[in-house]
Amino acid sequence: MGLKSSRRRAMRRAVTGYLFLSPAIVFYLIFLIIPVGMSIYISFKKWNMLVPLSSSKFIGWKNYQDLFKDEMFLYALKNTLIWALGTVFLGMLIALGIALLILKVRRASLWRFLVFAPVVTPLVAVARIWQDGIYKTSGGMLNSILTLMHLPPQHWLANDQIALFSIMAVAIWAGVGSTVIIFTAGLKGIPEEYYQAAKIDGANAWHEFFHVTLPLLRPTILFLAVTGLIGAWQAFDLVFQMGAGGTQSGVSSLKSIILLNVYLYQTAFQNLRMGRATAGAFILFLIVLCFTFVVLKILRQGGVESYE
Repeated sequence: MGLKSSRRRAMRRAVTGYLFLSPAIVFYLIFLIIPVGMSIYISFKKWNMLVPLSSSKFIGWKNYQDLFKDEMFLYALKNTLIWALGTVFLGMLIALGIALLILKVRRASLWRFLVFAPVVTPLVAVARIWQDGIYKTSGGMLNSILTLMHLPPQHWLANDQIALFSIMAVAIWAGVGSTVIIFTAGLKGIPEEYYQAAKIDGANAWHEFFHVTLPLLRPTILFLAVTGLIGAWQAFDLVFQMGAGGTQSGVSSLKSIILLNVYLYQTAFQNLRMGRATAGAFILFLIVLCFTFVVLKILRQGGVESYE
């Protein structure tokens, strides 16, 4: 009897626990598991969204195979790789330099506010400001500066060689403020005793930076690298607004600036190839997953705790 009663109590506790978890389970089932499962199913279908999904043709892996035969997809893959590595790691380098410069200066909070201000500005507005005020071929701020320096003006968004990098510069400028704030918090979390010990050992400023600051900032760098790469591989707004949307004149060819998310948008909603677009989305997911694992493998150790 005692064994049976203990089993009944254990069963009641388990049922009670699952009842408490049921709202979260239902939420993830409806908004995550079922949509992901449907997306996997759609990626094996030839579906144009004009007919019911059930009547569309099942084509297996053909959507995935056709993607790697599509020249525009390969351009988008290459451009997105350049975009992700450039905006994330170059942006982190610039942000770390700014954070170090304003960490202990007077009115540091004001400087942090000025650096952070672009982050809260809508990207559509940012794109319009840079496109019409800074990158404009005739009368734009950058070309006016080049003219004063007796240098030829540039077609910042119409030159296939520099258009992608021009938009990347806007992305870095628009997002560097949040990275500066996080780096500032990480720098303030490093105990001053480490720097004092380094000075006693005769370390100069460069030694302190490379042997104290950087190793102790590795958890912060890891967080920024992982979250930054996830966001960078999903970039859409700036590239679409500043050229890939096809509504502006004087922009470079699409293949020089297209990113994966722009390609997926055009494939799904302009070309009505939802199956191929869904297959591309899963390839994008696998790429982001692989990049995340690589960064975690490289940067997972370090921080103040490992020195204590």
